[in-house]
Amino acid sequence: MSIMDFSGKKLLVIGAGISGRAAAMALIHHGGNVILNDMKQIDISKAPWPNMAAAGVQCIFGSQDISLLNGIDIVVPSPVISPEIPIMKEAIKRGLPVWSEVEVASRVTDATILGVTGTNGKTTTTTLLGEIMKASGRQTVVGGNIGIGLSEQADGLPKEAVVVAELSSFQLEFTQTMKVKAATILNITPDHLDRHHTMEAYAAAKERIFRNQDKTDYAVLNYDDERVKAMEADMTGNVVWFSTQGEVPSGAFYDHGQLILRMNGSDTIICSEQELHLFGKHNIQNCLAAALLAYTAGVPLDIIRKVLQQFKGVEHRLEKVRTIHGVTYYNDSKGTNTDASIKALEAFPQGHLILIAGGYDKMTPLDEFMALAAKRVDTLILIGKAADRFEEAAKKAGVTDIRRVGYSMESAIMLARKIAKAPQAVLLSPACSSFDMYDNYEQRGRVFKGIVNAL
Repeated sequence: MSIMDFSGKKLLVIGAGISGRAAAMALIHHGGNVILNDMKQIDISKAPWPNMAAAGVQCIFGSQDISLLNGIDIVVPSPVISPEIPIMKEAIKRGLPVWSEVEVASRVTDATILGVTGTNGKTTTTTLLGEIMKASGRQTVVGGNIGIGLSEQADGLPKEAVVVAELSSFQLEFTQTMKVKAATILNITPDHLDRHHTMEAYAAAKERIFRNQDKTDYAVLNYDDERVKAMEADMTGNVVWFSTQGEVPSGAFYDHGQLILRMNGSDTIICSEQELHLFGKHNIQNCLAAALLAYTAGVPLDIIRKVLQQFKGVEHRLEKVRTIHGVTYYNDSKGTNTDASIKALEAFPQGHLILIAGGYDKMTPLDEFMALAAKRVDTLILIGKAADRFEEAAKKAGVTDIRRVGYSMESAIMLARKIAKAPQAVLLSPACSSFDMYDNYEQRGRVFKGIVNAL
């Protein structure tokens, strides 16, 4: 799709975070007349606001009047903005085009877009795919739900460049014409039901990643996930599969310690599990998906293999911090829902864990998580707002040693250190978001690592 000119268009960007700022600047660069609005009162004398105002962005902060919509051609809500707030409901009622920030990104670039979504594994898969694409020699940017506004990075990139995008359901909800050359849904498990209300709506938001694909594009689907597998019927691109549980008709799978590529009826070994630095079944899934996305985008297998063998993983995702007296401490702060934390527990099949969990409760079901904890966790240390509900579910599942330390990460780590004996490991995998104690999961993970490294 050719780069769009927004001259003469009046655009309202709602939410002044990373995505909103990126969208506003990209739209200004392409001739748009942009209002950036946020309910929060923000001091516009501090960076980056003077620069944005100088570029022509009109900042209206501290209120959100419906009259902001008057004369607007397109509304661009940031991912965190709920479609149910009054101004969004009114925009939809008026029939105004509503675009997500990643839709804006797709309108300001000629580059090929490769997309990654799913409930868990997105960041690892996106980062790994980004490394493979860079190693292939193509100009590559990595962004989206990974902490950097996509439209800012994609802006003006040429056809031969590639954009590797981590896309959340919130970002995909308002995509319209975005066309993704190769895309994957890694898995779908309960998350963000406070926003989407039903699993069907959540899955439908994710499935928008494949909209507008044609027979030159690829849909990379999880053969082991019933909800994702069922999407095959809706696909307009070429479907290839990945599986950690058995063979696939076409795609990539795991068999007896080997990661295998099956394309055009012939099998080739990508690499063996032993050669990977990542551990756990879920990470093999991420590697298979990234390898397939890269392969369908034209990267030779030897480059894919080399990057897989070198890749050390992502910060805050089963990240090894240090070993003290035979006890290893792992930071899995990115485990912000129960499914992510289940995958973390499954990466330690031998158990012997002291688990630190809890935080801001997303109210996802706890039965499966606590049933696994009862098998793998010797001591459960609970922090944060979710502690009551987590303790109740843990007791019901048969977890016998449960300790609570209020809102103190330091107390949790000191307690873990006091009781841990080799071969036990200490794992922070909260199964919750961080907003009761921290700004985000990154801050929570860094606090954890800082305390552990100071022991």
